[in-house]
Amino acid sequence: MAKYRNSLPQLNGGLFLTDGGIETTLIFHDGLDLPYFAAFDLLKDQAGQAALRRYFSSHASIARENNCGFILESPTWRASRDWGSKLGYSDDDMAAVNRQSIALLLDLRRIFESERAPMVISGCVGPRGDGYNPGAVMTAEEAQSYHATQIGVFAETEADMVTAITMTNLPEAIGVTRAAQAAGMPVVISFTVETDGRLPDGETLKDAIEAVDAATGNGPAYFMINCAHPDHFDGALAAGESWVKRIRGLRANASRLSHAELDEATELDDGNPAELGRQYRDLRRKLGTITVMGGCCGTDHRHIEAICHACTTAAAA
Repeated sequence: MAKYRNSLPQLNGGLFLTDGGIETTLIFHDGLDLPYFAAFDLLKDQAGQAALRRYFSSHASIARENNCGFILESPTWRASRDWGSKLGYSDDDMAAVNRQSIALLLDLRRIFESERAPMVISGCVGPRGDGYNPGAVMTAEEAQSYHATQIGVFAETEADMVTAITMTNLPEAIGVTRAAQAAGMPVVISFTVETDGRLPDGETLKDAIEAVDAATGNGPAYFMINCAHPDHFDGALAAGESWVKRIRGLRANASRLSHAELDEATELDDGNPAELGRQYRDLRRKLGTITVMGGCCGTDHRHIEAICHACTTAAAA
C-alpha cells in the first residue's frame, strides 16, 4: 500500500528537497553513457543500479541530515513507450522498468526516511517528445492515452504520486493530468519555460496553469517550474495572484544559458550553487507557497545542499 498517496505531506508546508539534474550528473560527473538521456537504462545491470543508488543516496542524505522532507523521483523520465522502443525495450520491458524503479526508491526510503524527514515516492513521467521543444503536439486525448500506460503501472506500485517533468505544451499537461486522475494518482505538473518565462509553445505560465486547472477541475496537486534559471521566470511571478499560489515547486537550471545554447554546449555549465541557493530562498520568501525544491540541468548534490542551507538558515533567522 502506498504510504502517502492519500495525504501528500509536502502540501502541509515545511521544506521538501528533491534531487538535481540526474541525467547531466550521471553523464558529466559519473562518465556514464545515457542514450537519449534515458537514466532508466541503467537499471539493466548491477553496475547501473549501483550508480543510481549512489546518486539518490547523495541527495536523500542531505534531507535526512537537515530534517527536511524529500521527494524520491524515479529515474523514468524517458521510460515511456516511444523512448523505450528506441532502445529496444518492449512494452512488457517498460512496465518492468517502471516497477523496478519504484522498488529501488522504496528500498532507499527504508534506509533514509526518518520521522523528521518524510520521503515521498514519485513516479516521474516525461514528455513524449523533447523536453525543450514541443515538436508535434498531441491532442489532450492522445496525450492521455499515451501516458496512461506508464501512469497505470505506477498506480499498481507503492508510488505515492506522479510528477510530469518538462511539460512543454498545454494539451500534453492536460492529458497527463487526466490519465493520473483516471488511475487515482495524485499528479504534479512541472512546466519547462524559456528565457522569457513562457512555455516553449509560447503560452504564459499564468495561461497554462489556469487552462490545466479549468480542463481538469483543478486536477494537479500543485504545479512546478523546471529547466530554466530563476532569472528567466522570476519576473513572471507576481506574489499573491491565485494562479501563482498553485506553484509549490522549483527545479531550476544552474545555468543562465538558453535551451538552444545548452543543446550546443560540450561542457557542463554548473553555475554557482551558493547563488542559486540564495535565489531559491528569495523566491520562497517572495511567493510563500514553495515547499519542494530541487534542480534540473547542471545541478547536483552541491546545489541541493546550498538550497537547503540557504532556506533553512533563512527559516531559523
